[in-house]
Amino acid sequence: MNNVHVFQDKKNLGKEAAQAGAKLINDTIAQKGYATIILATGASQFEMLEALITMDIDWSVVEVFHLDEYIGLPISHPASFRKYLKERFADKVKNLKQFNYINTDNLPIEKELSRLENLITAKQIDVAFIGVGENGHLAFNDPPADYNYDKPYLVVDLDKACRQQQLNEGWFKTLEDVPKQAVSMSVKQIMKSTHIINSIPDERKAQAVAKTLTGPVTNMCPASILQQHPSCHWYLDVHSAGLLPQEYKKA
Repeated sequence: MNNVHVFQDKKNLGKEAAQAGAKLINDTIAQKGYATIILATGASQFEMLEALITMDIDWSVVEVFHLDEYIGLPISHPASFRKYLKERFADKVKNLKQFNYINTDNLPIEKELSRLENLITAKQIDVAFIGVGENGHLAFNDPPADYNYDKPYLVVDLDKACRQQQLNEGWFKTLEDVPKQAVSMSVKQIMKSTHIINSIPDERKAQAVAKTLTGPVTNMCPASILQQHPSCHWYLDVHSAGLLPQEYKKA
């Protein structure tokens, strides 16, 4: 409960989440000389990323992985997560060491999964910046998520609730336009992160937040497993925290 922080609006949420994450990155760089992080996408990350790119961080010693990417969606599409992260982050920080994009264009997916596995297996993720979906998904691991999948990335089928969220956020014109499959980082890989910064604004996430923080740990609410992480920091606004017990809102 001590790691739950509630703010009046998502701008302050994003600023505070970015500052906390930046401190963890800088502490890691001070200890190891470099840092490896994960970045998520989606509307929930807008304010955090906007603040993160202004932080005093030596990006030349930071390597980045991202959580997920649609299958069958070119990088030129407005909903492409590679496009999102390139435009909102990678192009705006100086001398970034490396950004490891998930490439789902014109490649056998198995080959790409193998490439990503080879890249990330030898790395310790120091800070993961993530969010939680309206259906409780973690990355694109929709319910019922496979908590026991051992490899770092996998192909997932996106459920209707997940695809509807993408439509409602304005990324696609119709539900049929939303891809039905994606490459996602596995739950086990996310849980290996030393620290997690979880940014979740908006009322539409309130039910998922309540289930994730106060319900049982179950793969029917995949993000509930974060209750078991030793250093997961929750950044909520009054809207996403609206269904939480009062003691959480005072944390």
